[in-house]
Formats: sequence, C-alpha cells, structure tokens
Amino acid sequence: MPMHSFFPPERYFPYLTWQDVQTMPDKENVVIIQPIGAIEQHGPHLPLAVDAAIGAAVLGKALTNLDPEVPAYALPLLYYGKSNEHWHFPGTITLSAQTLLAVLQEVGESIYRAGFRKLVLMNSHGGQPQVMEIAARDLHQTYEDFLVFPLFTWRVPNMAGELLSDLEKELGIHAGDAETSLMLSVLPDQVHMDRAVKEYPQELPQDSLLSMEGALPFAWVTRDLTRTGVLGDATVATREKGDRILESVSAGWVQTIRDIHRFRQPQVWRQDA
Repeated sequence: MPMHSFFPPERYFPYLTWQDVQTMPDKENVVIIQPIGAIEQHGPHLPLAVDAAIGAAVLGKALTNLDPEVPAYALPLLYYGKSNEHWHFPGTITLSAQTLLAVLQEVGESIYRAGFRKLVLMNSHGGQPQVMEIAARDLHQTYEDFLVFPLFTWRVPNMAGELLSDLEKELGIHAGDAETSLMLSVLPDQVHMDRAVKEYPQELPQDSLLSMEGALPFAWVTRDLTRTGVLGDATVATREKGDRILESVSAGWVQTIRDIHRFRQPQVWRQDA
C-alpha cells in the first residue's frame, strides 16, 4: 500500500528530497496543506476515522484536479485531534488543546524554516477550529511574512446543503446524512448501513437565545445530547449523494487553493514605514 493513499504522489510532500525542497522555485507562493482529522466515535455504523478519511479524500481529489501550474503539496495526514467531547465513547483518541496547538506550531515552524510562506491548516473535525485559529494567528504574529490559513474542510463553496433536509442542516452535525453519504463514496466497505440510526440532539433549550452551536452556545459533551453518538439521520444516506458531495467539496478546494496561491497579505503598516 503506497504511503500517499488518497493523495497524488507528485503532490505528496514526504516524497520530495531535501534537494527538491531546497531548489524549489517561488517557494514563498507554494501552498503547503496540513490535513487534520480525528480518531473518534461516529455512531454504531461508521469507523473512528471518519474525519481523517473525509479530509484526505477531499484534499486528494482536489489536488488531482488542481491546475498543474499551481504548486501545492499535502503534508502527511494528522490523524489525532482534540476529541475530548467524545471520550465517553470507547475508541476515541484525543489530544489536549495544548498538545495539538504545540504540534501545529512546530510543524508550521518547520515549514517556515524550509522557506515556504503559505500554510493551510485543513481541519475536518468540528471540535477543534478554535485551535487552528490560535495556531494560525500566533504563527503569523511570530513570522510576519508567514501566511497561515485556518480552514474547515466543509466551508468551501459546495452544494452539500442542497441534498440535506432543513432539520439535518440545522442539527445533523455528527455521523448524520452528509458524513455517512460521503463515507459511502470514500470507504464504502467500512460503512455498516444495517446499523445506521436517526438521532437528533435531545433536550435542547426551547424558546431560548442559547443553542448547541449558534451565536450563543453552551458547552456540551456528546453524551449530553445523544445515546448512540449520532447527531443526525444516517438512515437516509446514499452513495449517490456522497459522490456528489465529494465532487462539489473538492471543487471548492480547487478554487480555494488557487486563491491561496495568488494571495498577498495586506500590510497597511508598511505604508507608514
């Protein structure tokens, strides 16, 4: 089994030699992408690797379809993340926020030392975007010419929402229709549709400004809201939907990588220098 897995080998960073890195032209505009997932429960029907698998599959397809003249490379997938909201469910492996932040900072520093100036933190797990944002801001503040992008895999332009019910779009945040459909496309042999369930978050506050993930959220762990570990409706998932979601989200990433390649950091302060 090749190490590059979903990634095209010509865009897999570990396959480069140090001389390849040293002599790479226009290094400050080469896009280096760190995919970040999680190993955590995803209900009775999905494997622990969902977030990692989705991130790798989306990025791999995007890099395959990316214009050859746009230089971009995938770093090895970081499987572990901050998943402590799921740790009451066996199999979940979690790093602390401090450990994950340290790993991202030290990876970023290594990329900077090699001469690269554009790093994408491509996060596929909903429990850790804040860590990505802190890492990105701190790296840029330390190295003012280092452009770091803390991005969530699902937030690029895509049509996934068109395939989901209104209730699923509002509350189906974990192991529901979208993730299950995409896994049917990416790793169908690891999906157990005979065990799929429908369970939406229970006992949410009613007639309240407070919500699970809205503008005024409350802290929660997964077992507060669900018995099965599912937050959504996995029973309606299909591979056809998953194929369409994969195509759409990866196309959004092609566009995003292009934009990052040509991005220039605003530096108003230089006008006063």
